[in-house]
Amino acid sequence: MKKKVISKKRRKAGPGKVALKSTVTRSPKSTEMKHLSWDTVEVEALSPLFHRQLIVGKEIMLARILLKKGCLVPWHSHVNEQVSSIFGGALKFWIDGKEIVVGPGQVLTIPPNMPHKAEALEDTLAIDIFSPPRADWINKTDSYLRK
Repeated sequence: MKKKVISKKRRKAGPGKVALKSTVTRSPKSTEMKHLSWDTVEVEALSPLFHRQLIVGKEIMLARILLKKGCLVPWHSHVNEQVSSIFGGALKFWIDGKEIVVGPGQVLTIPPNMPHKAEALEDTLAIDIFSPPRADWINKTDSYLRK
């Protein structure tokens, strides 16, 4: 009876092959590149003073926020890291025991779980980036904003 010889040659990783599979996560097939215009993204009106548009990726979410002067975003916190960039107008934030006014061309980074609130000092256009995406915004369970 002949013994079967098992080759000990190492295979090179080729297309579709992954070395050390446990260290690499494959993207689900539903992940795809998108090229969008804000004109085509649904505008969600949470109140007469607060409107937003969302673009959601696998690990990040981009929110275009339109706030009318006097809009108040009440105290809240979330597990998501947040980066807020102001493109027009101004937002006053209460965060980490400070009051910070963020205006056009300025950015505020907010660590996860840090309580904060904001007020639009004038009509404001902001882009907020969240990682991971805000599940409460996606699922529309963000009742603190819906008034």
